[in-house]
Amino acid sequence: MEEEKKVETPVEETAQQAAPVAAPQEQNKEGRPERRERRNDRRGDRKGAPRDRRDRRDEPKEFEERVVFINRVSKTVKGGRRMKFTALVVIGDHKGRYGFAVGKAAEVPDAIKKASEAAKKNLYKIHLVKGQTISHEIVGKYGACNVYLKPAPEGTGIIAGGPVRAVLELAGVQNVCSKVYGSRAPINIIRATNQGLNNLKSYKVMKELRGKAE
Repeated sequence: MEEEKKVETPVEETAQQAAPVAAPQEQNKEGRPERRERRNDRRGDRKGAPRDRRDRRDEPKEFEERVVFINRVSKTVKGGRRMKFTALVVIGDHKGRYGFAVGKAAEVPDAIKKASEAAKKNLYKIHLVKGQTISHEIVGKYGACNVYLKPAPEGTGIIAGGPVRAVLELAGVQNVCSKVYGSRAPINIIRATNQGLNNLKSYKVMKELRGKAE
C-alpha cells in the first residue's frame, strides 16, 4: 500500500503543476473571437471605400475635355537637358461655356491634368442663336493668325479644322463655317477663335450699330 501511495503522489503533483499552464491557453482561446470581431469591423470599414470611389467615377462630368496638341520641350541647364511635355487642352459643357489652357509637366498625364484644372478657372461664355449657330460673321485675330467664322443654316454641321472644331464643338455650336489664315500654331488658332467668339454681339446690338433700330 505504501508503494502504491508513493506512485500516485507524483501523478497528482504533475496534474496540479500542469493546471496553471493550461489556464492561459484557455484565456487566449477566449480572447481570439474578440480580435476576430475587431478585424471584421475594420474590414467592413475598408469594404465601403471602393464603393465610394466607384460612385465618384459614375458621376457625370460637368465639362468634357479634349487634348488638342502635345509637345515635347527641353530646357538646357548646366547638367544637361531637362525634358518636359506641354499639353493644350480645351474643355466645354456643350451649352455655351468653354475654356482652354496649356499645362507643362515631366509626364503627359500630369501635363493634361494641370491644363484641365487651369482651363476650369478661366471659362468663357457665348450666346447661341436659333439653329445652334453664332449670331453674325466675325474675324478673330491673335498675332499672325486670323480665324474667319460665319453662321450656317441648320444641318450644315461644323466646317472647321482641328483646333477650331474642338472649341466650337465643346462650346455647343453645331452649324458654322470657318477658315484659318496666317499662323497655323494650335495655340494661336484657339486664341484667335476665342477672340472672335468674345466679340460676338446680339441681334439687337447689331441692328442698332447698322442704324436699323426701330
